[in-house]
Amino acid sequence: MNDLNDPPQWNIPPNEGEGSKWNYALLVPMLGLAAFRWIWSKESEKEIVRVKTEYYNKVDNIQRNLEVKYRDIIVENRRAVAQLEIELEKEQNRTLSYRRALISQSQKLVEERKLLDRDRNELMEQKRAVQQSGAAGVLYKSCLEKEEEWKKKAEIVLKEFEEALKERQNIYCSLIAPRKNRLEIEKNLLVKAATNPIAIELQMEADLVDIFKHDTHCAVLTNTNKHQNGRLMWLYLKYWKQTVDIKKFKKVEEAIVGK
Repeated sequence: MNDLNDPPQWNIPPNEGEGSKWNYALLVPMLGLAAFRWIWSKESEKEIVRVKTEYYNKVDNIQRNLEVKYRDIIVENRRAVAQLEIELEKEQNRTLSYRRALISQSQKLVEERKLLDRDRNELMEQKRAVQQSGAAGVLYKSCLEKEEEWKKKAEIVLKEFEEALKERQNIYCSLIAPRKNRLEIEKNLLVKAATNPIAIELQMEADLVDIFKHDTHCAVLTNTNKHQNGRLMWLYLKYWKQTVDIKKFKKVEEAIVGK
């Protein structure tokens, strides 16, 4: 029986050196666990590298696709802006050309109106002088009545042109009216101006071409009053009406002088 003060005795055989079976029994599981951890760590690192690579490739592809799309959008937007700038410049040039033509035509009409007013005043003076000359007054009255009939016919012709021009301008200003209807009216007016004796005498054909080319004025979209559309056409209508008055008195003068 062992004494309590004696060192404990384990039921383990004494060491037989570094190559003992006991040491090998402990070492093999430890080496196996270390190898497993090393292999698992390497496999994990490979998996992590693979996942990262796939992720970066996906991000890179997405970024490249976005850059391509973004670049295409920028190019398309720039192309659209450039096209709009070209259209705006054309419209500005067209508007400027119309304004210049309108100003020039207005000045021309003002000057011609002054001349017509002067001629009318002279004819009125001649009219008063003739009326006071007895027999000549009878002749003047006869000629005046004849030319008054011509004036009435001319006024009917001008009224027909006015109605057609109002309809033409109304179609021009409409967003839904077919363009072919306006072109048909313009063609008919030009034919009438080239064949009607009164229109030929008033030289209306060239004036109509000027109207069709430069009169682009339209009132607001909600407008229903045809008199508010157009500008140049109204100037020409006034000019034609005054020309009719002047021609009536000149015809009277020519008739009296001729007789």
